[in-house]
Amino acid sequence: MKILIADDEALARSRLRSMLEELGGHEVVGEAASGEEVVNMCRQQPLDIVLLDIRMPGMDGIEAASHVSKLEPPPAVIFTTAYSNHALDAFQSHAVDYLLKPIRLTRLQEALSNPRLLSRKQLVALTGSGDDRQPRSHISVRVRGSIELIPVAEIIYFYAEQKYVTLCHEQGELLLDEPLKSLEEEFAGEFIRIHRNALIRKSRVTGMERDRDGHYQLRLAGATSPLEISRRHLAAVRLLLKEKERQGS
Repeated sequence: MKILIADDEALARSRLRSMLEELGGHEVVGEAASGEEVVNMCRQQPLDIVLLDIRMPGMDGIEAASHVSKLEPPPAVIFTTAYSNHALDAFQSHAVDYLLKPIRLTRLQEALSNPRLLSRKQLVALTGSGDDRQPRSHISVRVRGSIELIPVAEIIYFYAEQKYVTLCHEQGELLLDEPLKSLEEEFAGEFIRIHRNALIRKSRVTGMERDRDGHYQLRLAGATSPLEISRRHLAAVRLLLKEKERQGS
């Protein structure tokens, strides 16, 4: 089996590589020190298994696994972790395979003998596990059989229309298969709802105006045209504009 080792600590990667060599029958095709490297390497070549550390700087292991699961076909993921018992309970209850550090050779062999693919349901459940889970740093969009990673920091707004959500970012627009409500909950600190179909980045707001029909619209840096504000969300937008004025004064 072709295996990718992912851990931000070089010694941990070296130890896993040595253990795999001792077991034999596997090919280590690469090493990654971050979640972004994991996703990029999985896009470049077909892999059978990713031994994936959870606590990594930037994009952590759970977020990386979520992106990788959208590949066709996806590799199996075995998490390696020194997490608390609370998080391990979540892994066990959702039948997610993991290796507790320090990893024992017999346990590694057992995990490799029956690699499991992660389901969407398992990944959704895991996003709330752990003591310091954070919103994703990237959004993954499936494009022609692969996935494209969009940094959340570059997203201007999300716009819902029928069954899909359009993600508008600095390089253009992409269709996203995620509900607007869950995006609003996850990124509440960075985005604000201005309409039932629009979620915008707070830092991109440049001002508010009214069109000929008297409808309020919001101007956003990087957007080609303003977005409509519903009456329901007008008060929250005004508060945001006042806060930006105070910060700029």
